[in-house]
Amino acid sequence: MTIDDPAVWRGPEMAQSEDWLYSLTGEDIAEIETAVAAQRGRHMLDVTRDDFPLPRLGGILHGISRDLIEGRGFVLLRGLPVETWTRSDSALAYWGIARYFGDPVSQNAKGHLLGHVKDIGKDPENPVTRIYQTSFRQPYHVDSCDIVGLLCLRKSISGGASRIVSSTTLYHEVMARRPDLAAVLSQPFYTDRKGEIPVGKGPFYEMPVFHDHGGRITVYYVRDFIEAAQRMAEVPRLTALQIEAMDLLDDLAADPAFHLEIAFQPGDMQFLHNHQILHARTAYEDHADIALRRHLLRLWLSTPEGRELPPAYAERYGEIAVGGLRGGIMAPGVSLSAPLDVE
Repeated sequence: MTIDDPAVWRGPEMAQSEDWLYSLTGEDIAEIETAVAAQRGRHMLDVTRDDFPLPRLGGILHGISRDLIEGRGFVLLRGLPVETWTRSDSALAYWGIARYFGDPVSQNAKGHLLGHVKDIGKDPENPVTRIYQTSFRQPYHVDSCDIVGLLCLRKSISGGASRIVSSTTLYHEVMARRPDLAAVLSQPFYTDRKGEIPVGKGPFYEMPVFHDHGGRITVYYVRDFIEAAQRMAEVPRLTALQIEAMDLLDDLAADPAFHLEIAFQPGDMQFLHNHQILHARTAYEDHADIALRRHLLRLWLSTPEGRELPPAYAERYGEIAVGGLRGGIMAPGVSLSAPLDVE
C-alpha cells in the first residue's frame, strides 16, 4: 500500500531518520534563557507568545509547527537543561516554547493548564482513574486537544517509553484488511467523561473513531474511556463487532511494523498532533521515593492554524471552528491554573 500523504508513515522508517528530532543548540538555549529571565516572576498564564521572543529559534519552531499540522504529526525537541534549572524556569521555558504551537487549554476538571504525568498511587483498575497518574501501561489513545506536549523532568528506573503511531496509516490498514470493521469504527462509540462534565452535558458522549472529513482522516480513540462507559446502565453494551474492531486497531498499533518507540531523556519535549497520531506508554518501574519518580509536564494546546474538525467533535471539543479556542475540559465553577507540582 503506497499512499502519497506525509501523515502516512511506519515506525521502522522513522527510526532510521532523525527528521523528527531537533536538538537545541547553545544559541537556542541562550535565547530561551533570555526569554525566561524577562518573564520570571510573572504568572505563567499571562505569558503569551509575544512575551517570549526567540529571534532564531522562533523561525525554526514555525517550520516545526507546519510539520506537526500538515506533515508527519510529531516532533521531539531535545536538550532543555531541566536538571540544572529550577522547576519554575523549566516550566516557563516549556510554556513559552509551546506557545509557538498553540494556546493552552484545561486538561482536567480542576482547570489545570499545566499538567503532571506522575505515579501518585492511583488504582489503575478503577474505571474513573486517569492512567497517567499510575505506572501502569497506557494504551493507545488521543487527548482532547489539537496538540499534546510532554516535557520530561525525570525518567523512571526502567520502562515508561513513549510509543506513537500514525492513526492515518492505521485507518488505511484497517480499510485494506477489514473494510467492514473500518465501517464499524466510523460509527459512534459511547465514551465516558470520567466525571469531568461540562455545563449542560451528560456523563458520556458519542464519538466515532474514524472521520473522513475535509479531505483528511481524523481519528479520535480512547478505548479505556469507551470501556469505562459500560459501567453506566443507560449505555448500550458494546457489540462483538465493535470489540473486534477495537482489537484490530490495538493490535496494529502495538505491532512494531507500525509504531515508533521513543525513550525520553530529561529535557526532551515531545509534541504530537492528536488528530493524526495515537500515543501510548509502556509500564515502568519507579523509585519508592515520590520525589524521585518519573515526572513529565504536559500541555494541551489549541492551535489557531489547525485542521477543520468533524461536527461530531463539538460534543467533546465545544468550539471546533479553525482559529477558535477548542478542546480541553472545563467543569463548572473552575478557575484556570498552572500548578508547578501535582495537586
